[in-house]
Amino acid sequence: MPTDLEMITRLLLTLVLSGLIGLERQVHRRDAGLRTHILVALGSALIMLTSLYVFDIYKEQVSMDPVRIAAGVVTGIGFLGAGTIIRSPDGVKGLTTAASLWVVAGIGLAVGAGFSRIAIYTTVLVLVVLHFLRYVEGSLTKEDKDGI
Repeated sequence: MPTDLEMITRLLLTLVLSGLIGLERQVHRRDAGLRTHILVALGSALIMLTSLYVFDIYKEQVSMDPVRIAAGVVTGIGFLGAGTIIRSPDGVKGLTTAASLWVVAGIGLAVGAGFSRIAIYTTVLVLVVLHFLRYVEGSLTKEDKDGI
């Protein structure tokens, strides 16, 4: 079981990683921005830490699986993400924000479970996707409009 200092460190790392993704969303004026992303990830990390703690306490008395509680996070975040998706005559908006909320939940779970390095790599990849692929999409969309 992680020490209190290790758990606090995991929560702080979660805050930083999800904050980077939330900041990107905030800069692009999305409804779910900095605070929302941080809260989703911190909640996920806390739930994972709690799962590990409960598992550690009761492992001798009851057959438990700490992953079951984490699976509930994935389901719950699906409902939160669905709230960010809006259908309009122009199309569907909010899918990327819903996906970013879902992935920060995963990052929070990973950090909570102690997989800090993979959470950091995932954060970098998410930032690349959110920031740099925006320009690739824009250039592809422009080519499509020019070709029509």
